[in-house]
Amino acid sequence: MTLRDHLRHLIPSREQLEASRFTRWLAPWLGERQLWRWSRRGVALGVGVGIFFGLLMPLAQTPLSVAAAIALRANVPAALASTLVTNPVTFAPIYYLAWKTGARLTGDASPQDLVEVRRELAGMASAADAGDPHAAKPLGTWQRLRALGKPLLIGLVLFAVAGGLLSYALIWLGWWLAVRLKRRRRTRSAQVHHRSIL
Repeated sequence: MTLRDHLRHLIPSREQLEASRFTRWLAPWLGERQLWRWSRRGVALGVGVGIFFGLLMPLAQTPLSVAAAIALRANVPAALASTLVTNPVTFAPIYYLAWKTGARLTGDASPQDLVEVRRELAGMASAADAGDPHAAKPLGTWQRLRALGKPLLIGLVLFAVAGGLLSYALIWLGWWLAVRLKRRRRTRSAQVHHRSIL
């Protein structure tokens, strides 16, 4: 199975989004072709939106990223794929680094807090990874994350904004460079072909 096939399997289709109880309310707008078109601006913006919500929100990433993609006319599949930046493997390290960054900026952390935060996040990640049905319950997750306080919130906002902007810029620039290189190769090939005819 290729990476593209794997991503297609993980990312909900338009029909699945229209049928889901969480995104059904977005169905009237999901039919717009621009939201599914692979353009430089649309994909870069979709990835930026997905990274932003993927880092900022532990829950409801799909409806929020799809709603933002619709509002900004971004690529919906790119937005959905990018929310996978946080998953059972990356969740604990990202949230721990976000908490540590926020704690450093606010000065609200003691060495004992570091140990407790690390233990709490590792427990949440292992419960989600093991398929614990209670791990995915919104109320429990929000309560556990709220207990980590202001440092986590500040760190997540900082990571989400920086990650969204940086991913947008990198995708846009990478796409632009790829198009320029392709045109240059085409021009060179045409010049070589023209010389060979002469």
